Amino acid sequence: MCRIERVVKKGGTPTREVAYAITSAGPDWADAATLLGWWRKHWAIENRLHWVRDVTMGEDASRIRCGAAPQVMAALRNAAISLLRLAGVTNIAAALRGNAYHVAHVLATLGIMNL
Repeated sequence: MCRIERVVKKGGTPTREVAYAITSAGPDWADAATLLGWWRKHWAIENRLHWVRDVTMGEDASRIRCGAAPQVMAALRNAAISLLRLAGVTNIAAALRGNAYHVAHVLATLGIMNL
């Protein structure tokens, strides 16, 4: 078990938060620095992928529910996020808005269509 303490700003006011995690890694296998690294990697994935899928791509609001369509749409969302990240994009929402107006250019860049 590990305990993480951090100070965050909520509404401009510093607030102390305490979080706990349970792991099967014993103290001889994972020291405090290793546990902190695992914790940060977990939240990096949550913030860089899951939050983007849920909020920016609107996955939670999707009404697609039949057959394989939800899995197909999830794969397309993941592909779009991955392609944007590989292109060096850091703000997925801004990139989606910008690319929405230049669909032909995006398809040409991907090699799907010739201009």
